[in-house]
Amino acid sequence: MEILWLDQDDVKSLLDMPSALEAVEMAFAQHGRNKVQMPPKSYLYFTEHNGDLRTMPAFLEEEDVAGVKVVNVHPENRKVGLPTVMATVILNSTSTGAPLAMMDGTYLTDIRTGAAGGVAARYLARENSSVVGMVGAGNQARTQLEAISNVFDLEQVYVFDLDTSRAEDFKEGMESVACCDITVVDSIQKACDADILITTTPSRKPIIKAQWLPEGLHINAIGADARGKEELDPNILQKARVVVDDMAQATHSGEVNVPLSEGYIRQEDIFAQLGQIVAGLHEGRESDSQVTVFDSTGLAIQDIVTANLVYKKAKNKGIGSKAKLF
Repeated sequence: MEILWLDQDDVKSLLDMPSALEAVEMAFAQHGRNKVQMPPKSYLYFTEHNGDLRTMPAFLEEEDVAGVKVVNVHPENRKVGLPTVMATVILNSTSTGAPLAMMDGTYLTDIRTGAAGGVAARYLARENSSVVGMVGAGNQARTQLEAISNVFDLEQVYVFDLDTSRAEDFKEGMESVACCDITVVDSIQKACDADILITTTPSRKPIIKAQWLPEGLHINAIGADARGKEELDPNILQKARVVVDDMAQATHSGEVNVPLSEGYIRQEDIFAQLGQIVAGLHEGRESDSQVTVFDSTGLAIQDIVTANLVYKKAKNKGIGSKAKLF
């Protein structure tokens, strides 16, 4: 038996943001209709190495596609020349269980997470949003901005990072993508003066203060993806319309996990899952003055629907190599 192997160059040649946005939006809609099987992520914690390893299986019933992603998060990897996040995705036949393809999931993870942020902003941000604030300027910030620029016509981006040189690199590399001016700012507060705020840090304490936020702001809270992480002042979550990607996963390891465990908010205070809004079961934004928050933990359905997109394109174009299993 043979399996199709797709390396990162293959995946990059086959995957673009507009296609990923469409696929991820479809996956969220199926999630909202309860047409997926997706247990919460399982974690192995490597405390001594400041990292973890996660497994993420999913089955999308309407697409009849299943698979699993294995992914790490090691924030210190930059010191040894490796990405913070590295992943591998395996797609399986639903009729036999046989593996169909194995592919690099590192680039795929960046793209699908950016796409999820783009979908969330489409449904939760004000329609005339044109100014974006970025807190964090790493790889994930890049794909978040790429996705947002595919949804909105942007006029200005503000970016803050503790590493100013990384923020400058972000500006240089992303102005042509966002098609607007990017300004490096010297405080988080200045980045909050926006229509859409995107946070992509590994913080374990709130770094965004409630008093900094303008009316009508939408926040994509991307950084909190493991228990104990949080980027937002709990007062923000008490007052905003909070939407999560998946209730079970977000309450365990999303932006809401710490405020829930410490009693600042209750699960009943969470308005909806994004898929329910995409599927038309709940409204998104209530008014132009309302602050909205999307708590993104990253879902296996995003990985599998995007990997299936890549797999189909690879078969059509004859891209990839075959590896014999037995």
